[in-house]
Amino acid sequence: MTNTIFALATPPGRGAIAVIRLSGPAVEATLASLGAHGLKPRMASVRNLAHQGATIDQALVLRFVAPHSYTGEDSAELHLHGGRAVVEAASRALIALGVRPAEPGEFTRRAFQNGRMDLAQAEAVADLIDAETTAQAKQALGQLDGRLSETYAGFRRDLLHALALVEAEIDFPDEEVPDNLARTAGPVLDRLIEDLRRAIDTGRRGERVRDGYRIVLIGETNAGKSSLFNALIAREAAIVTPIAGTTRDVLDAELVIGGYAVTLSDTAGLRESDDPVEAEGVRRARARAEQADLRLWVRAPGDPTGTAADYVRPGDLIVAAKSDLGGYDFGDDVLSVSTTTGQGLAALHDWIASRLARDLAGADFPAVTRERHRLRLSEALAAVEAGRVALDVAPEMAGDDLRRAAEALARVTGAIGVEDILGQVFSTFCIGK
Repeated sequence: MTNTIFALATPPGRGAIAVIRLSGPAVEATLASLGAHGLKPRMASVRNLAHQGATIDQALVLRFVAPHSYTGEDSAELHLHGGRAVVEAASRALIALGVRPAEPGEFTRRAFQNGRMDLAQAEAVADLIDAETTAQAKQALGQLDGRLSETYAGFRRDLLHALALVEAEIDFPDEEVPDNLARTAGPVLDRLIEDLRRAIDTGRRGERVRDGYRIVLIGETNAGKSSLFNALIAREAAIVTPIAGTTRDVLDAELVIGGYAVTLSDTAGLRESDDPVEAEGVRRARARAEQADLRLWVRAPGDPTGTAADYVRPGDLIVAAKSDLGGYDFGDDVLSVSTTTGQGLAALHDWIASRLARDLAGADFPAVTRERHRLRLSEALAAVEAGRVALDVAPEMAGDDLRRAAEALARVTGAIGVEDILGQVFSTFCIGK
């Protein structure tokens, strides 16, 4: 990290203000070359910036001295007027002075490598930038504050405690240590196994908050799915006709319900068809329904009880569409709506919001917010389970399993072995972060 880097930290294009960030060992010299001399750390100062005799802008400049900066290096911010010509002139001057454009996520990567945050917190920075709902922002802020890292650190402390008991018996067989000391690690590992299983089982909660909760409308042809889809997203996105089989593919829309991100999917009506296009649509509808977090089974008067009913699973909601037409006898656990009159739509919205809160809200901070975390937890669980079995047979073999588990947990926060995943993590960041 000997290079000094810069990037535009505000959206490109015309605006009132444009902020260019700099980080690296040559920051102070670069500022001096632009005419920004004698800046006090963390104090904004107005300077006339120029390069090779040409004025760039009258800017507000802030300087941060290592290690008290976002990246842990000497850093600065140039608050320029937001015209494109000004930004381009400043960028050309910085490049001429030997400062190179930053790569995606390079500022946060340097913050991680300089110990300003761990890898889980670095991922939270990207999540916070991308957050579009209050729930996503709250989860990202908690992760940035270290709550996810604390969870993994707790798992790892328990694991290292058990490993210490195992290795004490192995490494000091002739010392005055209690007999069968390694086997006293058994209860510790049993509790850890339960904790890891619970974390994995509830892990979908954090991923769903981050990526969006998937709701799929499913049912017979002409049941009213597309009309309900349009009503829920408040726009005419799906084509609605009286002709059965109008919807041939899966149509997705993003919306926010109760502060949570939701992906709502309209699907082809379920029926047997000799039309290869419609048959493919039905196959996709069934596949999407299998992946859903919540399925709304849309039924209308006169619908057969077979095809759709055969796929209903616990937790699904049956929605009686076209309630203004009457003629229903679907039982008590049904919510009736009419997209024509609007009857029941508010109640359906409230029901979905309540279901989201039930599935996604929780007293404990989720131990999984990305697939990477879930894979490491699963890897750690498998190793701990193997170590627990070996503990009663050959403690020296258990030690190897427990070390593998500790390494898996440490990889989440970047404590060890991160070079193979740094590029993957930080490539998803925007320029300037």
